[in-house]
Amino acid sequence: MSPHLTPIMSIIAGVCVLVFPALLNYVVGIYLVLTGVLALMN
Repeated sequence: MSPHLTPIMSIIAGVCVLVFPALLNYVVGIYLVLTGVLALMN
């Protein structure tokens, strides 16, 4: 990811979590799954 795209994504994700708190569960779940898959592939 480009260096200045990551903070923008973080801000958008933060606003989404504040607006839809239940979304946090999905965001964390997807993040953990992706992290695990990427770790296994490397």
